[in-house]
Amino acid sequence: MEQLTHYDIENNQKQFPITIVCDAIRTPENIGMCFRISESFGVQKIYFHENSPTTENRIVKKTARNTVNQIEHDVYNNFDALIQQLKQEGNTIIGIEITDKSIDIQDFNFKNYEKIVLLLGSERNGIENINLLDETIAIPMYGRNSSMNVIHSLAITLYEVTNQLAVSSKQ
Repeated sequence: MEQLTHYDIENNQKQFPITIVCDAIRTPENIGMCFRISESFGVQKIYFHENSPTTENRIVKKTARNTVNQIEHDVYNNFDALIQQLKQEGNTIIGIEITDKSIDIQDFNFKNYEKIVLLLGSERNGIENINLLDETIAIPMYGRNSSMNVIHSLAITLYEVTNQLAVSSKQ
């Protein structure tokens, strides 16, 4: 067995019909990791709130590495208007949030949706207006803690979504 370097690996590059909306995420490390995770999983676009740290932030740059140049991103100032616009463009808005209507992520059929927006809530308060969502999904947890870091949730969700979509595109 030999450990491979970045130069030895050639990924099967693919883009999925997935957009990420970050609802007022404030931590520069989370913004940077959102870029890295999203680029790794072939996300089309990311939206950040205007009050979130920008791509000019030193910590965002360091954490994101060069992925800020590899994925389309934009800034919004009106959450409700952005969600309405994305719905009009044919997107299904799916919140990664624990609600009384959340479906466990492994039971959710992402293949039923043509264009997906994954909505991440703020680190402290979650999603601002859950009434705008079409669906909510939750990641089952088995420890005492009932929440995890927003970017860890995104990574787990993107793995499940892209796994389902990649399998369905092979059939």
